[in-house]
Amino acid sequence: MLKRERLMTILELVNEKGIVTVNDLINRVNVSDMTIRRDLDELAASGKLIRIHGGAQSIESNASAELSHTEKKEIHINEKIAIARKAATLLQNNDTVYIGPGTTLELMCKYIEGVQDLRVVTNSLPVFETLKDNQAIELTLIGGTYRERSGAFIGGLTSSTLSQFKFNRAFIGVNGIHNDSIMTASMEEGSSQAIALNNANQKIVVADYHKLNKDDFYKFYDLYDIDCLITNKEAAGEKIKHYQQYTEIIVSD
Repeated sequence: MLKRERLMTILELVNEKGIVTVNDLINRVNVSDMTIRRDLDELAASGKLIRIHGGAQSIESNASAELSHTEKKEIHINEKIAIARKAATLLQNNDTVYIGPGTTLELMCKYIEGVQDLRVVTNSLPVFETLKDNQAIELTLIGGTYRERSGAFIGGLTSSTLSQFKFNRAFIGVNGIHNDSIMTASMEEGSSQAIALNNANQKIVVADYHKLNKDDFYKFYDLYDIDCLITNKEAAGEKIKHYQQYTEIIVSD
């Protein structure tokens, strides 16, 4: 099979299934693991698909359906780690902070160190699970209706409880940012995050650069009202310049 034919076959399979693994493609086109990975990288670089850990995802699938928590954990992992490390450096002694749902913020929790008398409030079960054994942190989990797709507690009970807290800083993850709109897939999850942002002295959004210029179902906040956006150095200069119109941009190392 010629390379052009192989690339077309790979793209057709990805678009048909939404998400495919490297092993799926090896079995289909009968070439080596290394060749498949190079082909996927080439197709991703040309914007024809999205590269994920162990395979690829179609552009159409990404736009139309929210990924599961497990799928999100495996996408753009290096970019998320870089942002997580940078976000953790913004914590200060004696802080009371909100850490919302999202795989980047779960990673952030792994890099919290050297901060004294830190109090963390979250409605994310994965964030809670990551921090629960850290004896240096006073940890509060807000309950409510459990949303399995993101691992977050949402709903009236969650929002009512969050409205009673005040935070030095709120760290929020998003599904997309387009111009001034900060978006997510769930109205109730977005509403809870908006409450936490409203009750925070410093409002911080974390978003890997793949989420810039991307839309999702529900706009829950204005980027103008955010104090800073942490994203990757890989974001194009023009893209960073564009979003600097709305808020301060902090670029990960």
